[in-house]
Amino acid sequence: MNIEQIAITNAETILSGFKTFRERFKEITRRAKNRFEVRNTYGFYNDANERLDLYTKSVIQIAKQLKENLVENAEKKEIWVGIKKNYTKGISRRGDLEIAETFFNSITRKIFTTTGVDPDIEYVASDFDTFPPPSQEPIYYTYQVKDLVSTIKEILGSYKFNIYYEDVLLDAQLIANRITQEVGTVVPRIEVLKSIFYRNKKAYIIGRICYEYNYVPLAIVLLNHEEGMKVDAALLTQNEVSIVFSFTRSYFHVEVERPQEMVSFLKSIMPLKPVAELYISIGYNKHGKTELYRDLLDHLERSSDKFEFAKGKKGMVMSVFTLPSYDVVFKIIKDKPDYPKKSTRQDVIDKYNLVFTHDRAGRLVDAQEYEHLKFDKNRFSKDLLEELLKVAANTVVIEGDSVVIKHLYSERKLIPLNIFTKEMPLVLAVEAINDYGNAIKDLVAANIFPGDILLKNFGVTRHGRVIFYDYDELCLITECNFRAIPPARNYQDEMDSEPWFYVGENDIFPEEFKSFLDLEGELREIFLKLHGDLFDVKFWLDLQNRLKAGEVLDIFPYKPSQRLRKN
Repeated sequence: MNIEQIAITNAETILSGFKTFRERFKEITRRAKNRFEVRNTYGFYNDANERLDLYTKSVIQIAKQLKENLVENAEKKEIWVGIKKNYTKGISRRGDLEIAETFFNSITRKIFTTTGVDPDIEYVASDFDTFPPPSQEPIYYTYQVKDLVSTIKEILGSYKFNIYYEDVLLDAQLIANRITQEVGTVVPRIEVLKSIFYRNKKAYIIGRICYEYNYVPLAIVLLNHEEGMKVDAALLTQNEVSIVFSFTRSYFHVEVERPQEMVSFLKSIMPLKPVAELYISIGYNKHGKTELYRDLLDHLERSSDKFEFAKGKKGMVMSVFTLPSYDVVFKIIKDKPDYPKKSTRQDVIDKYNLVFTHDRAGRLVDAQEYEHLKFDKNRFSKDLLEELLKVAANTVVIEGDSVVIKHLYSERKLIPLNIFTKEMPLVLAVEAINDYGNAIKDLVAANIFPGDILLKNFGVTRHGRVIFYDYDELCLITECNFRAIPPARNYQDEMDSEPWFYVGENDIFPEEFKSFLDLEGELREIFLKLHGDLFDVKFWLDLQNRLKAGEVLDIFPYKPSQRLRKN
């Protein structure tokens, strides 16, 4: 078999593997409708984990098959140039060609472990200037509005569930009232995506109210109770809908043949949301990671500032740095954690994997993992590079004029909460510390104990939401042993620096949280008033028992005031 035929055969192998992956991905995604209808939230969680594992399993399987096919030719670059050329022909008319390119990159990096990028055997930027023509049928329904209530009722009825609305006319009236309050009585046209978005207990109809020169977002949130299905909220601002699609939330399960078309629709109602995050939010996290990396490379070409230490206190387990002009931070695991931390490298990786597969409840940053990256040495500040070479020598190395980073995580840049509360006006600081308490409670409801509840381990997004981002002490609530501090036996017990009682490995004493509360004066008093229950062992034990009993606790991606019903 000549080189050209080898290239054609193995390109077909990769394309066949990609098609199998896509069909399996869609099959798992389609289950979400039934999970919602029968209120099987744990079934949805299992599907979510199965879908998350699917990509890596598919890549490993195809890479193994290619190595068996190619034998000694598996790492011959000239053959892979031909494979890429033929693969590009094979995907040129596919509506998901951007996902197919990322899949190919994952295969080549699994075989070659390329440092930096190699455009000859990878899609550094897309090889296609334009996408294939859009599908003949639009991906959304269009409604010309004459009577708003009737139109909303028609929209709700257009989605076929095996369950019924508890009171669809009331739902339509409540949504219409909210639209009138937010945008006025003139509503010329509404467009809603044909595919429903599912996540945990909820289903979302995503659309837009269309005016001549702009769009107003419309997200209708559906809940399914024993009494029937009902609309829980109608979200009508970019901020409200953006929070639903936040980088702190688990991915939606939504059927889509042409991801780029759906991302384009979503971008029209969330123009500030990065394209990468939109791909990630609908389940294409690997391609979202590709888009993030492409955007970083493009930004580096257009900028000249240097990587420097991220704002805030230095981490004890990870070194964190950023590019001042870029909205991302980069985290590298230290070779050895600072005293008294004892986390190993694998411990940290395991925590990030837990967050990746767990319900993030809108309170945990979604990190993207990268390997074998190469940057220009001149883009690093002197102090940062010295620090990285000192504390992470096993991960960061110098090769000529380049810095090679073998492993890192990237996350969206946030303002550390301890800095936010000191630098912002009191009214914003009060809102932030209130949401800090809410963040802890949301994490508890999702069976997550942050471990370190220090303010420096939380950050504030551009929407003012408080997010947890330090994972090295994170664990499950159901694995913790919450205890009240036993009363001191005598005065000497109280004066001793060591506890007078036995403390097990998983023992946690909520009363002690006050001593870690880095708040002073008025802010401290306000927090204790708003969230004093966090220092009571009863709060933790009650929720722990509910979680152990199998209860799935409600966490809403919007404020109580945004719910259409008060019960």
